[in-house]
Amino acid sequence: MSQEILIVDDEDNIVLSLEFLMKQAGFEVRTAQDGEQAIEALEARIPDLVLLDVMMPRKDGYEVCQEIRQRSEWAHLPVVMLTAKGRDVEREKGLAMGADDYITKPFSTQEVVETVQHILANGAQ
Repeated sequence: MSQEILIVDDEDNIVLSLEFLMKQAGFEVRTAQDGEQAIEALEARIPDLVLLDVMMPRKDGYEVCQEIRQRSEWAHLPVVMLTAKGRDVEREKGLAMGADDYITKPFSTQEVVETVQHILANGAQ
C-alpha cells in the first residue's frame, strides 16, 4: 500500500504541481485549500505526512500544525511546512510549533520530494 500525503495550500498552481510530483513519486495524494479543510481531512483519515502552507485563509499553517501536535491521535504525524516567508524567525516559529521540516517558496520540486521521502523513510524526529 502506498503512503498518503495531505497537501494543504490555497494556491491552486502549487497544489497541482505538488500533487503531480507526489503521485509521480508513488504517493497517494489528498488536498485541502485552507486550514479548516485540512483539519476536516485529518479527521476523515490520517495521512502519512502533511505538506502544510503557512499563509492560508480561515486557519493558517501555524494554527493547523499546533492543533495537530495537541491531538494525541495526530501528534506523531510528520508535518512539512511550506512558506514564502523564508526569514529565520518564521522558520523557528514553524519548528517551534512542531513542524518536522520547513521549505521556503519558491522551492525546488525535487527538494520537496526528497524531503518527504527522507522523513517517511527515517521517521519524524
